Amino acid sequence: MYSTFTLTYKYVLHWLTASSKKGHGIHSPFVFDFAQKLLKPVALESSLQRIETIRNAYLNDHHTSIEMEDRGAGSRTSSSSNRTVSAIARSALKSPRLAHLLHRMIHLYQIDSVLELGTSLGITTRYLAEAQPRFGVWSIEGAPGMADFTRQRMRKEGYEHVRILTGDFSDHLESVVSTMNGRKLIFIDGNHRYAPTVHYFNSLLPYIKDEDIVVVDDIHWSQEMEDAWGDLKKNERTSCFIDLFFIGIVFFRKDFKEKQGFAIRF
Repeated sequence: MYSTFTLTYKYVLHWLTASSKKGHGIHSPFVFDFAQKLLKPVALESSLQRIETIRNAYLNDHHTSIEMEDRGAGSRTSSSSNRTVSAIARSALKSPRLAHLLHRMIHLYQIDSVLELGTSLGITTRYLAEAQPRFGVWSIEGAPGMADFTRQRMRKEGYEHVRILTGDFSDHLESVVSTMNGRKLIFIDGNHRYAPTVHYFNSLLPYIKDEDIVVVDDIHWSQEMEDAWGDLKKNERTSCFIDLFFIGIVFFRKDFKEKQGFAIRF
């Protein structure tokens, strides 16, 4: 993973060279519409404010411990196999605006089925579920202790249409995506290394259709992730990609006559 200094430098460079989130300089009508409808700040509705209450409770839970089995590229802050909920929340949770962006994407593009690779404490999972894709949300978590914790908590909160599976992503990926119905959104948020990321993406491709979307987390987190993002952009199935620095979004729409790519401030 890059150092904090390197990440900051890369973010500043991205900010200086990327297009405005207001859509200025974006000549693709599809991407302009994306920027106009999704990147402007929007207040959280009450159901999402409830999730932020859960986030705050996790950030302040210094007593509950979860046995961790890290199968990915590791944590920037800890390598311990037993970590408190507060420590996990501080290092692993997506920001409210990123989680809200995914939530709003499900609405805008009328997504029917969602797959998340990397459940963690389930804050983003809850945002995905609250968008109410009609065929539900699948989430795969590699650490059994984490999966059990989040599954139990979300079950008590009434998320009956969320299914959390335990194990390596590769063990479940194709069996899940092959059964997903309608328009799909797949969020790759775990195992931040080059080979696994490219493998997951390639495993998805046989099941990807025109209006499906793949979102990749932390595309500038390390040299490996930047190399993986570069390969995904060059893939012949990719018709449009959007680099928001923190995440990369891949579209497969056949109505684009040529590949389109944009970096946008967010």
